[in-house]
Amino acid sequence: MLTEADAIAFSHNWIRAWNSHDIQSIMDCYDNNIRLVSPIAQKLLERPLIEGKKAVEDYFKKGLQAYPDLKFEFQHVLTGEQSIILLYRNQNGTDAGEFMQLNAAMKITQMFAHYGN
Repeated sequence: MLTEADAIAFSHNWIRAWNSHDIQSIMDCYDNNIRLVSPIAQKLLERPLIEGKKAVEDYFKKGLQAYPDLKFEFQHVLTGEQSIILLYRNQNGTDAGEFMQLNAAMKITQMFAHYGN
């Protein structure tokens, strides 16, 4: 099981990477074999599932272009066995939650995105 300190540190690093809009910093959080499911992917790519680091990177680049004012604010993190649920608020004030499965190197291998109204 991840420690609470590990989960908090990872969460703040992930948010800092996204808020920087630096694609390399963002991608450093993800495993090569990442599997991502998101309603935003459905909106931008017309499919909710993206697999593989290159495909995820291309999706993130498109997302950063579509949302140039993107900014996340940490709310809370829940810790599990090699996974977390990260709760945050985006630039529009929308609550969001990401279920992230992490490997031993603390890279995201699976991620499922959830958004409030």
